[in-house]
Amino acid sequence: MTLPVINTPSYNLNVPSTDQEITYRPFLVKEEKLLLIAQETGDEKSTYNAIKNIIKQCVTEDLDIEKMPLFDLEYIFLNIRAKSVGEVAKLKVKAPDDGETIIDIEVDLTEVVVQMPEGHDPRIQVTEDIGLLMSYPTMGSVNNMNRKDKSDADSLFEMICGCMYQIWQGEEVFDCMDYTNKDKMKFLDSLNHQQFEKVQEFFNTMPTLKHEIEVTNPKTKKKSTLTLEGMNSFF
Repeated sequence: MTLPVINTPSYNLNVPSTDQEITYRPFLVKEEKLLLIAQETGDEKSTYNAIKNIIKQCVTEDLDIEKMPLFDLEYIFLNIRAKSVGEVAKLKVKAPDDGETIIDIEVDLTEVVVQMPEGHDPRIQVTEDIGLLMSYPTMGSVNNMNRKDKSDADSLFEMICGCMYQIWQGEEVFDCMDYTNKDKMKFLDSLNHQQFEKVQEFFNTMPTLKHEIEVTNPKTKKKSTLTLEGMNSFF
């Protein structure tokens, strides 16, 4: 006689960047082990690889995870985690008014959404006739940034090259996938400071997991609005 297998419920979710509806289930103990082991190492790359594997196991649809924007993956995983270990996360944060006092807070993970900052645009007008269309960082670009054989500056520029989707000059369009990183670096090196700041602004204003919560400092009794941003803020 075989031991019983427990059935798990399924839920629906819309992917932020595409609005595609997907079906997912909570992660099981066998999958949670992957995350716990990765978190013990303290290595961000290992954690993201564990998240990638959990999404693959828990989502019914065949997602191209390597090419999905990172904020999509974080949003999907946050919802999987909410249905797996509880929709309310208990966190410890520093009071914004003094930057020291630790406050215990509770966050409803189902209320956390991907927010698109006003004015954000993946189309960057570099000059009057030259522009750049960007794509969002993916799991692959994050893994490349964490390589120990590269400096932080090299990793940053490599990520920017990986996010360059198209360049246009007048009516002529260049697909960046047809060019090497060396070619794309030559383009970036030709930008002046103000033009490169426009590229940096794209990354500074990217969609991200964000949630605001009101907290009260138990020492000063002052109320403040705290902004939690990025997946790591919710664990």
